[in-house]
Amino acid sequence: MPLCATHLGAVHDWVAEAEQAPDSAPVPCRLCGSQLGLRTASGWICAVCEWPAGSIPDAELPPPRVDVVYYIRSEDRIKIGTSANPRRRLRVLWHDALLAFERGDRVAEQRRHRQFAFARIGSTEWFRTCDELEHHIDTLRCGIDDPWRLYARWMAEAAAAR
Repeated sequence: MPLCATHLGAVHDWVAEAEQAPDSAPVPCRLCGSQLGLRTASGWICAVCEWPAGSIPDAELPPPRVDVVYYIRSEDRIKIGTSANPRRRLRVLWHDALLAFERGDRVAEQRRHRQFAFARIGSTEWFRTCDELEHHIDTLRCGIDDPWRLYARWMAEAAAAR
């Protein structure tokens, strides 16, 4: 059935809303910076962290703190470290790929170091790649290829909880 441009646009909007397909948001997310949004009945939300489009985090409050354990690969080794500011931390670490994030602080990091001690390289935070460690990392990914998407969601949750 041929449709005019107006009705074709209406059908497109209806399908996009019904399927919650990510689209270019009218403004970048003010919490995580993503350009992708989801149109809902009450307006746009960020497709990455679900922060309402246009909503400004309270400038008087300090940014939320989310401690993470990070897993990075360099050649055939994996580093397990922790940071409250992973963007800054990973900028200074030489690595081939960011593999995963896990919510947690030094206690969680030390627990992982003990868990994979059999693969630890000396007294460093680097570990030999092994099936157990790769399985753990796959579990942390939760089916999401980009670890930064999970981090953005955690940041949004922490901001919203305040």
